[in-house]
Amino acid sequence: MFESLQDRLGSILNGLTGRGALSEADVSAALREVRRALLEADVALDVVRSFTERVREKAVGAEILKSIKPGQMVVKIVHDELVAMLGSEGVTIDLNAPAPVVVMMVGLQGSGKTTTTGKIAKRLTSRDKKKVLMASLDTRRPAAQEQLRQLGAQTGIDTLPIIAGQSPTDIAARAVQAAKLGGHDVVILDTAGRTHIDEPLMIEMAEIKRKSNPHEILLVADALTGQDAVNLARNFDDRVGITGLVLTRMDGDGRGGAALSMRAVTGKPIKLIGVGERMDELEEFHPRRVADRILGMGDIVSLVEKAAENIDAEKAAAMAAKMAKGKFDLNDLADQLRQMQKMGGMGGIMGLMPGMAGMKDKMAAAGLDDSLFKRQLAIISSMTKAERANPDMLKHSRKKRIATGSGTDASDINKLLKMHRQMADMMKMMGGKGKGGMMKQMMGGLANKMGLGGLGGGMPDLSKLDPKQLEALQKQAETAGLGPNMPGLGGGLPGQGLPGLGGPKLPGLGGFPGLPGLPKKK
Repeated sequence: MFESLQDRLGSILNGLTGRGALSEADVSAALREVRRALLEADVALDVVRSFTERVREKAVGAEILKSIKPGQMVVKIVHDELVAMLGSEGVTIDLNAPAPVVVMMVGLQGSGKTTTTGKIAKRLTSRDKKKVLMASLDTRRPAAQEQLRQLGAQTGIDTLPIIAGQSPTDIAARAVQAAKLGGHDVVILDTAGRTHIDEPLMIEMAEIKRKSNPHEILLVADALTGQDAVNLARNFDDRVGITGLVLTRMDGDGRGGAALSMRAVTGKPIKLIGVGERMDELEEFHPRRVADRILGMGDIVSLVEKAAENIDAEKAAAMAAKMAKGKFDLNDLADQLRQMQKMGGMGGIMGLMPGMAGMKDKMAAAGLDDSLFKRQLAIISSMTKAERANPDMLKHSRKKRIATGSGTDASDINKLLKMHRQMADMMKMMGGKGKGGMMKQMMGGLANKMGLGGLGGGMPDLSKLDPKQLEALQKQAETAGLGPNMPGLGGGLPGQGLPGLGGPKLPGLGGFPGLPGLPKKK
C-alpha cells in the first residue's frame, strides 16, 4: 500500500541523514519534497500543510543532542508527526457495554462492508470468544442478504433469518431482539450502501441508529479511494456520527493517502485494516508500526505476532529437535516454504523487516519472488516419500520424471537441491554440539548486546510476550544500536543477521531460508 510513499520519503530523508550539519534551507528543501511526496500519495492538502508546518516548527527549533546527527533528528520528528497524524495509540473495537453490543457498519456500495462484517465476526468469535449474530439490512442490492448468510455458513457464525419485504429499520430491531433471546454477546448490522452519498441514505442510517442504539458505528472505506475518502468520512461523521474507521484493500497498490487523511480529518481512530480476500485477513491498525513501515524502519513486532499466529508450535518444536540433530530433509523445506507463504510471502515478510523494504524489487528482478515458492513446492510434491526423505537418491531419470510432473525442468530441480543442501549444512552448524550450538551462541550474543544478558545466554521466548513487551524489546534493541539499520538486516555488516530471520548471508532463497521455529514454544 505505502510503497511509493515509502520510496519517496526514504530517499528524501536519506539525503538528510548523511550530513553532519543542517541549515534551515536544507530542512525547507527536504520539507518541500516531503510535501510533494504526501500530495502525490493522495493525502488531503490541509492535512499535508499542517503536517509540514508542525515538522518545520520542531525541526528548526530542535535541540540537537550530541550523540544524534541533525538529519537523524529530522527523521525522528517526521516519524513522530506521522504517528500523531495516524493516531498515537492503536484502538480496538470497544465491546465494553451491556450484551448484546450492537456494531453498525456503514459506508458506500462496493467498499467491502459485507465481507468486512464476516471478517470482524470471525475475529470476535475466534480471538475474543464472543457469540456473534450477523444481520444484513441491505434490501436494495440483489442477493446481499444471501451473501451474508453464506459467509455465516462458511465461518460457522449465526446470521439473522431472512424475511422478505421487511424494511431495514425493522430488520435492525428484529436483530437486536433475536440477539437478546439467543444469548449473543455482539450483533453486527450490515447496512446498505449507495454508489454515492445521498439524502435518503443518510436518513435511513439515522433511523437505523435510532432503532438499534449501536455502541460502535464503523465506517468501512476503500483504501484506494484517494482524496474523496476525506469527504466520505466527514459526511458520515456529521450525519450519523462514526466511532471508528475500517480500511479495506490495504494490500492494494494504492498510495495510502486515505489512511493518512481520514484519521487526521475526522479525529476518529482507524481500528482495523483489511489486508486480503480471505476471512482471516483482517488486522488491528497500529499507528506506530505503520509509521515505521512508511519510513522503511520495518516492523519486527508485527512480524513476530504474525509468526506466532501462523506457525504451528508443535511443528516448530519438532523442527527444532531435528535441527539439534543436524537433520533437515525436503519435507522440512516444504514446511518452511508453506509457513512463509502463510505469513504473506517474501514481499510481506521483507516489508516488515528493518532496512529490507528496498530489497524487494531487487529480489523480484532476480526471480526470487513468491512464484518461486510455488514452483519449489510443486517440485517437492512431485517426489515420492522416499525421495523427499533422502534427496541424495535423485539421479537423472528421477529428476526427469519429477520435472515432467511439476511442469519445471532439471535446472529448477538442481537449484532446489542446492538450496536444500546449503540449508541442511547451516542447520548442522546451528545444531552442533560445541558450546550449545551455533544458534544458541548467536542468540546469546544478541541477547547480551540488547542488554538481556541475564537470560541464561539466550533470547526470551518471543511467542510468550504480549505486544507491549515486544515493543519494549524492540525499543531496547534500538537503544543498543540494533535499530532500523540492524546489522545483517539490510543496513549493516553482512552476515550478522538475526538467526532464523534471514540475514543476507544465510544460504537459500537469496539469503532468506524462512523462519525456522520462530517463535518456538517450549
